[in-house]
Amino acid sequence: MIVAWMHFEQSAILTVHNHVITRNPRVSVTHDKHRTWFLHISDVREEDRGRYMCQINTVTAKTQFGYLHVVVPPTIDDSLSSSDVIVREGANVTLTCRANGSPKPTIKWKRDDNSKISISKGHSVSEWEGEVLEMARISRLDMGAYLCIASNGVPPTVSKRVKVSVDLTIPPMLWIPHQLVGAPLYYNVTLECFTEAHPTSLNYWTRDDGHMIHESPKYHMENTIGVPAYKTHMRLLIRNINTEDYGTYKCIAKNPRGESDGTIRLYTSSPPTTTPDPRALTVPPPSRPPRRDTPLTDKGTKYQSNLNEIDKGKQKTDEGGGKTHLNWVGGASQVTGDADWRRSSTWVIVSLITVPYYILMM
Repeated sequence: MIVAWMHFEQSAILTVHNHVITRNPRVSVTHDKHRTWFLHISDVREEDRGRYMCQINTVTAKTQFGYLHVVVPPTIDDSLSSSDVIVREGANVTLTCRANGSPKPTIKWKRDDNSKISISKGHSVSEWEGEVLEMARISRLDMGAYLCIASNGVPPTVSKRVKVSVDLTIPPMLWIPHQLVGAPLYYNVTLECFTEAHPTSLNYWTRDDGHMIHESPKYHMENTIGVPAYKTHMRLLIRNINTEDYGTYKCIAKNPRGESDGTIRLYTSSPPTTTPDPRALTVPPPSRPPRRDTPLTDKGTKYQSNLNEIDKGKQKTDEGGGKTHLNWVGGASQVTGDADWRRSSTWVIVSLITVPYYILMM
């Protein structure tokens, strides 16, 4: 009994019994006591895909088929795919992405910043499926990077980045949200400018005397690219403001199409204050009550003595005596003393006023 292995699509005999016929070094054959025969293929490649036939040479030949399905992760063919493009505003754009793999990869298009793809006027999508992406009457809003993503269920998924630039004629334009900015001495302050320009502008800051401002412990500058990419947010941080920092600052944007600048005046302002609380009360500290065992010579003396005690109590209040504590917040006082003290002081004042009146009546 002789057993042979063949690649059916290639009509090639691979092995006969224990012998390897093919010149492919990746093919070998083994058996289990001549009962079960195994065909081994190492380092499997895409061309190994197809039907394999095992044939037993008996009086009546017996055959059995097996299919080898080789999966291949996707790859993008750069030679057949689009590269970065520059188009005029209002023109149509066609992007192409070709990918290989097994199974055949599917292609999806997305924008790098996750914004929508404008296919045509009034038709925008989050993603587009297909090898070809066509966009009609492109505008500056369509500028940016587009991702061609190829996947077929076999990792890894691959992508290609295609940058679309619109040939715009945009001289630098500036918008300043606050042209007058106030800040107290020794505070930090940030000045802001917004620019639009294409090609990208050179952005910088100067003082009113024309000297350019550089990065230093005093100044920190930031330029943040916006969406779309021709927008830029300029910031100038001024630390620990001194008297000489007040004055005029300029933000300037330059590109081959032109130049633009804007001015911001920094002036001194008062530090922020806390608004007084209208519910805060001013309560004088209580005076000490007179001793009840004070000897009295007559009614007039007793009345005068009580008046003197009241007057002394007022003097002590004016001098800041007593145990009540006043806390001043924003020009108004706030009582933080003991509530029982306040109640007892009110009772004592009423008593001191009432007793002399009673003596006079007598």
